[in-house]
Amino acid sequence: MKKLSFFFTSALAVLAFLLAATTSCTDKCEQTYTYMAYEPVYLSFAELRQPLVVTAGRELKQPGKIYFKAPYLLINERNEGLHVIDNSNPASPQNVAFIEIPGNIDMAVKNNVLYADSYTDLLAIDISNPENATLLSRTENAFTDIYPTDPNLGIVTGYNEVERTEVYDCNQVYPMPYLYNDVAEAGGMTDNSIGGGAPTSGGANNAPSNGVGGSMARFTLASDYLYIVTPNNLQTYYLSNPTQPQLTTTTYIGWNIETIFPFRNHLLIGSQTGMFVYDLVNPANPSYVSQFAHITSCDPVVAEGNYAYVTLRSGTPCQGFTNELDVLDISTLTNPQLVKTYPMTNPHGLGIDNGTLFICDGDAGLKIYNATDVYTIDQHQLAHYDNINAFDVIPYNQVLLMIGSNGLYQYDYSNLQNITLLSTIPVKP
Repeated sequence: MKKLSFFFTSALAVLAFLLAATTSCTDKCEQTYTYMAYEPVYLSFAELRQPLVVTAGRELKQPGKIYFKAPYLLINERNEGLHVIDNSNPASPQNVAFIEIPGNIDMAVKNNVLYADSYTDLLAIDISNPENATLLSRTENAFTDIYPTDPNLGIVTGYNEVERTEVYDCNQVYPMPYLYNDVAEAGGMTDNSIGGGAPTSGGANNAPSNGVGGSMARFTLASDYLYIVTPNNLQTYYLSNPTQPQLTTTTYIGWNIETIFPFRNHLLIGSQTGMFVYDLVNPANPSYVSQFAHITSCDPVVAEGNYAYVTLRSGTPCQGFTNELDVLDISTLTNPQLVKTYPMTNPHGLGIDNGTLFICDGDAGLKIYNATDVYTIDQHQLAHYDNINAFDVIPYNQVLLMIGSNGLYQYDYSNLQNITLLSTIPVKP
């Protein structure tokens, strides 16, 4: 009897265990979720800060901004460095060297010293002999509000799209994974980061020691100072020793700051919300004067006489939906006033020289106007080259330098009734 009781008790225990195990398996619920995400790509600081490398001239692949310092024309190869073109004869430009600068987008030249960004760093480079350019100094971590960084991994230079699979417990609340990354969509580090500028010494009447940049520039020069705009700030560097730029002030301006243009001892600064005016009464510490606000949009600016010309364009990095040319009366810089608005297709950079206005209208090409009467600009178009993509221009000494996704184009506009193409440097597929 005792044996039967023990057997019955043991059987019940085994049955209870099996039931418990079965219930546990039944209650456990798992769900697999697969999605696309963006993972950061890092460049280590050691890789970034390698010795400067200069190679033979090479073909254009993804041209960005342009800069002219006689006799050389510099063409940015986005995030890779600078093409050095001997432009002594605009009808026959010679590609003489390529300066490798990781993360380069912008540049300015004073005398024979090139100032260029390299991701987070500011470089000073001797280009008295561009084929043997040498690094003079490196200001580390000069730009801290452009690229995300990790002290151990380095600089985030982009994002890779990857597929991820996660397993979740059905009985638990779990966060929804990020399916999209705004920074990755915007191209990483701003394409106005890929395109932004302005004349770096006052346009065609610049001092001989300084070069001239396009309207999409973030670097500009005035007297013995280098001015740089980042997405939020205006940085001022004193160049008493040109080989060692000395930061004097960092001035917070706002958000989505894009371009800078020197004008009458002032700086005209373009942002996605408007144009800011700063004076250079104290060049070491520019001070706020006024602002002209507009709807959210990218907006390079140039100026001549009593007028500033601002293009507004749409697109993902620019956020807005407006494509137009705005003409502002800046005869009183403390109170800029809108004079006239002209519709455009998708305008990018622009230039003005002695009343002749050059507008890069994206895929709609290059448009040239007589702008002496700001109220009737659209009625005085001098030329339209619609078979090219136009990004930015530098009008200098009656030669127009224009860069676009197709390459570099140079035009002789000494006779506005007969503007002629001088030369091209095409982008190679």
